[in-house]
Amino acid sequence: MMKKQTRNLRIIVVMTGLCLGILGCSTTLKSQSEKNTARDSVRAMTEQSLDQLYREEPAARNAVANATGYAVFSDLGFKAMFLGGAHGKGMAVNNTTKQETFMKMSEFLPGLGVGVEKYRLVLIFENPDAFHKFVTSGWEFGADAVAAAKDNKGEGVGIAGVMTFKNGVKMYQLSDTGVIVGVSITGAKYHKDDELN
Repeated sequence: MMKKQTRNLRIIVVMTGLCLGILGCSTTLKSQSEKNTARDSVRAMTEQSLDQLYREEPAARNAVANATGYAVFSDLGFKAMFLGGAHGKGMAVNNTTKQETFMKMSEFLPGLGVGVEKYRLVLIFENPDAFHKFVTSGWEFGADAVAAAKDNKGEGVGIAGVMTFKNGVKMYQLSDTGVIVGVSITGAKYHKDDELN
């Protein structure tokens, strides 16, 4: 029985890795027209995500406006048994210079479940160091970051559903139905999209 469970777990791990590799990699170079279309798609997703966030959490508008910068990602996740993964695209915007940096993300999603889900992330960078590090060398969001984060819901700060991290980063997770209270992601990696920058 134990051997069968171990074998099944190995199969799931391998399949998850293969799916993330296939989803996260593109073997063909995009034409300039395709790149422009992809950039416009990311910009539209960013605007729609921020509009939804501001409707549901009005205090987030000032948090974004007064930050050094922000980033928005659209993710497609899947789960099979105890493992899952996600991949997505997004962009980071410097509020001072208005410079856009197009980015990719990949993520490991532990936990029981089966199916596919779409969600979006809004990251708010309160200081220049955190934003600069994010866009130049990427960021890895591990379980330690989740453990160190605080959920501000119910603390009287006027922003519900936001997670705050020690390095001056706040994060919202959005679904089609609204803000998800208690961000549940781990093992996420963010890095520049060399093809779109």
